[in-house]
Amino acid sequence: MVEIKNLTKYYGSNPAVQDISFTVGDHEVLGFLGPNGAGKSTTMNMITGCLPSTSGTVLVDGYDIAKDPLEVKRRIGYLPELPPVYTDMRVRDYLMFAAGLKGVPRDKREKQVKDAMERLHITDVQKRIIGNLSKGYRQRVGFAQALLGSPKFLILDEPTVGLDPKQVMEVRRLIKELAKDHTIIFSTHILAEVTAVCERVVIISQGRIRAVDTIENLENSIGGEKQLRLKIEGEITKVTDIINGVEGVTGISEVEYESDGVSSFTVSVKSEDVRKPMMAALIAEDCMVLEVTAVHANLEDVFVRLTAPSRADALADLNRELTAAREAEKAADAESGKEADD
Repeated sequence: MVEIKNLTKYYGSNPAVQDISFTVGDHEVLGFLGPNGAGKSTTMNMITGCLPSTSGTVLVDGYDIAKDPLEVKRRIGYLPELPPVYTDMRVRDYLMFAAGLKGVPRDKREKQVKDAMERLHITDVQKRIIGNLSKGYRQRVGFAQALLGSPKFLILDEPTVGLDPKQVMEVRRLIKELAKDHTIIFSTHILAEVTAVCERVVIISQGRIRAVDTIENLENSIGGEKQLRLKIEGEITKVTDIINGVEGVTGISEVEYESDGVSSFTVSVKSEDVRKPMMAALIAEDCMVLEVTAVHANLEDVFVRLTAPSRADALADLNRELTAAREAEKAADAESGKEADD
């Protein structure tokens, strides 16, 4: 298990990560989701011991990264956003070198490197210089490096950035396969990646945790009005009047032209039970209902709502900027006064 407790990181007076806490269970694939600049990479670097925290605790299998960094690192395989490869080395030579750095016993290095190359489908390029490989292949070499040493935990920071659609699908498949033997923290800002491979997510924005839950629970948590989307053949004004006259309809939020005489209506309703009387009313007035679907909140809706800057955050940012400006002005005045005295 990985436990993050009140983790905080400041760069000077600027907070990058503020008091975040979450846990990752064994054999879980946890999505660590946030917009660019949210603090994802900073958090990954602190979990792996590449960056010291300002305060807070990271426990990996009960070991504190600050007190037992070597024990923690033995249990972690890390793939940073930029793969840590030596571009002037050949693939196999680099992986053998990385296995030595990770303390893999000499008699086991050959097998581990062979297994990692097979798993990442890079055996056919093992004798090639890494710098001559495509970005996708370099990403695979970095991924293979993370698997060396048989780590219990894998930390993957934006592992699909720069890959083509086929390579992205291969990485998704690999992550699902690796979850059988590893606990995985998967950091990304691409919502489709999280939906494809994760059941539970952490959403971070502006260095703060906004939510920790399953995707299903987060989608259900938005609540609000239920909506139906109807594709209807009929004159728009007539259809609008009919729909608004049905009991249980609270309004029409969107109308889109589809083709001659056909439009789509997004209708807010108190309950999805209103579908039958609505369709009956439309058909009675010779308006053909071509399609009816319920509109449900998805992870994208949750993400947008949770990561949108709040009024409080905006005011806090403004106050920080004003404070910095005043301090700079005072420093400039002091310097001017000193020059005048001289």
